[in-house]
Amino acid sequence: MAGLVTAGGVAWAASAMAATGNTAAAETIVCPTPQIGAVPAAAQAEVTRELANLDKQLSEANTRLQNTRGQGGPNFVQNAILGPLTDKRASTLDRIAIAIGRVAAKPAGLQQFATCSLSTAGQPAATSPPTTIPATSTSAANNNTDAGKIVCPTPQIGAVPAAAQAEVTRELANLDKQLSEANTRLQNTRGQGGPNFVQNAILGPLTDKRASTLDRIAIAIGRVAAKPAGLQQFATCTLAS
Repeated sequence: MAGLVTAGGVAWAASAMAATGNTAAAETIVCPTPQIGAVPAAAQAEVTRELANLDKQLSEANTRLQNTRGQGGPNFVQNAILGPLTDKRASTLDRIAIAIGRVAAKPAGLQQFATCSLSTAGQPAATSPPTTIPATSTSAANNNTDAGKIVCPTPQIGAVPAAAQAEVTRELANLDKQLSEANTRLQNTRGQGGPNFVQNAILGPLTDKRASTLDRIAIAIGRVAAKPAGLQQFATCTLAS
């Protein structure tokens, strides 16, 4: 019997003031709740443990936020608290996906729930539309006979330091190449595979490739400036009819 993990999952983006470390106004860190779906019984214990880790990471980050109030420069909260928290959550969400993937279809898109933000007076600093993992039960995701093309979100990177420009440009070109190759495979395998072929053989691997590329972009920028947080939310692509 599979367990079911449900959530409301709204991805909150930090406002300019919050992201630059105005801890005087910020009260707490808020994180999106992962939408995991059905968890196979064989993976339930590991997934439950990792979900508890997410709670622990958030609690520790909020404790540090309170204990360092007023310390650091303008980017202290982003660089010393929110950034590391995103990295920890990304690793934990990856372990959840791997645990499920050992016994069932590996869930795609969990990295979009890695990024947290600051809230003021109990409200999110800024909100974006609700974000959900692309459903794998629709005809487009399960049967590539009806699939049109794969579409991917455009990464919002911001200003790129000159010293990192060449590497970032190269990795952005890799994102385009990965999407092109995935669409070619989608067309060439139309009608092949079982009900989850597109998700498991094309969309899932594409998400993994994009996640690695986006991580390299963040690392390249982080060598010479503040490492951008939240790029993993742009890893997941979907089918458009």
